[in-house]
Amino acid sequence: MRYRPLTATLALLAAFFPIAAQQHPIPVHQRAAAPTAPVRLTDAQIEAGIRIKLAKSKIGPEKFRFKVQGGVATIEGKTDIIQHKGAATRIAHTAGAIGVNNHIEISDAAKQKASDNLAKGRRRAQIVRGEPRTTSATLRPAADPITRKTAPHATVQKQ
Repeated sequence: MRYRPLTATLALLAAFFPIAAQQHPIPVHQRAAAPTAPVRLTDAQIEAGIRIKLAKSKIGPEKFRFKVQGGVATIEGKTDIIQHKGAATRIAHTAGAIGVNNHIEISDAAKQKASDNLAKGRRRAQIVRGEPRTTSATLRPAADPITRKTAPHATVQKQ
């Protein structure tokens, strides 16, 4: 019986404590929400997105045929511009495709044109590097094998 006042006091404190906690809430640190998985689009949504992006691009909507199955886009068609093949792949990825099977055929004329441009660029680079920028040529002597240092540059006039 001597514990009755103590029990009554504890009961009053227990009853009062939740009310006090509601009046003065203790700030709780909120953690950032865990990243959620990206929303996966349906095949029809991906195909519609590809068609919309193609209509806005320079390629045009009727240039290639797209088929989406299981989130993977299959592209078929022919082109005379090599860059259209890569652009079609990027369009499919940005529309939500998780993979792309690109079966676009590049014409022989486009391949030949790209080959000619590459050869012309190589020749232009070789000519530019081979010719001096001024009428005088700057010669750089070979490095000394012992000290591995070069002598100061010498300028020689062309004749």
